[in-house]
Amino acid sequence: MPKKKLPPAEMPVADHAFYGLVWAGTVLTDRVDRALSKAHDLPVSWFEVLLWLASSPDPVPASVLGNSTMLSRSQVSRVIDALQSRGLVTRTPSARDARSVEVALTPEGHRLFEAADATRRACLAPVFTDLLDEDDLGALSTVWQKLKANKDA
Repeated sequence: MPKKKLPPAEMPVADHAFYGLVWAGTVLTDRVDRALSKAHDLPVSWFEVLLWLASSPDPVPASVLGNSTMLSRSQVSRVIDALQSRGLVTRTPSARDARSVEVALTPEGHRLFEAADATRRACLAPVFTDLLDEDDLGALSTVWQKLKANKDA
């Protein structure tokens, strides 16, 4: 039986934009999470930490991961624990701050990230990147940067 939906409602453009953003984030995140979990036994939250680590040439302080990801500090700590137990990351005491640890990908972590990133890109292509042109992607990036820059306002 087909799912019933409400007819399109007239709503202010700001409301439509907000709920569209929520819908897109939820649907795309769920899609990527299912694909990464199935192919690599890797939840999307773990992938996010791997993504930030892979994009940095140097080890990253754990506190910086907490500030950069969409995870809380305690979630980042649990993810790092799980990644370390799988041999995907290392933790080392910071040379700059004795109270801090730095996290880096292991060679196995780099291999898994590369494979998982290919899975993520293939999963998103038909519903995201193949549908949008460079101008669309640039506009979304600009919107994201504006929203993130003012997240504490």
